[in-house]
Amino acid sequence: MEKRFEDQVAFVTGAGSGIGRMTALLLAREGARVGCSDINEKGLAETVTSIEKEGGHALSIPCDVSDSASATAAVLRCAEELGGLQVLCNVAGVLRFQHTEETSDADWDQVLGVNLNGTFYTSRAALPHLLLNRRSAIVNVASLAGLIGQAYTAAYCVSKAGVVSLTKVMAVEYVKRGLRVNCVCPGGVATPLIANFDPPKGADLELMSRLSLVTKMTRPEEVADAIAYLASAAARSVNGVSLPLDFGVHAA
Repeated sequence: MEKRFEDQVAFVTGAGSGIGRMTALLLAREGARVGCSDINEKGLAETVTSIEKEGGHALSIPCDVSDSASATAAVLRCAEELGGLQVLCNVAGVLRFQHTEETSDADWDQVLGVNLNGTFYTSRAALPHLLLNRRSAIVNVASLAGLIGQAYTAAYCVSKAGVVSLTKVMAVEYVKRGLRVNCVCPGGVATPLIANFDPPKGADLELMSRLSLVTKMTRPEEVADAIAYLASAAARSVNGVSLPLDFGVHAA
């Protein structure tokens, strides 16, 4: 396998399952020393064990990205113990299906806190380390829901639209300092996040069916492949992009 990340350090949030786990595994296979972060310590341990069994180098860093101090400490630990930081992958996310008028303050705050605030907190903490290099990258995981309206997911859509906007801001702000910032926008992905899909009572499923042109779901490893490409030197001219992985829904 090509070693696109040889001698590099990557920090991956949400590494305890799904897209985050697949991303951490792929980056490690391609030579990166990976700081694996998640609030799910059991899943995190499983990811690190899998990487080490394959001969890779991984560090378990339990973290709640929605907490500024926790996110900052986790990034600092990664950089100090693994020897720098060249790649940041903001994958951690939560999803709630609710009627907008029934969305509580607590649910709104949790979704925005993890998806948007968490992406900002880890990025802010990582920037001083990333900017020491002339070829560093941030790849955020937004969503198709950040590009189009999706019924019954107000907090999620707003949080992911914020991630898309934050991606563009940082891409422009740091382009002259050697940092590229991009995001992927998956549609439905076969992960634990979507496995518990439970539309709210009384939901109009026709409003949700418009989000799919085919019955296929994107696999987590396909999203990880896209993340790795955007983080790699092969994408050196790609900056500020929000890449849909949705079988053409956004195009339609």
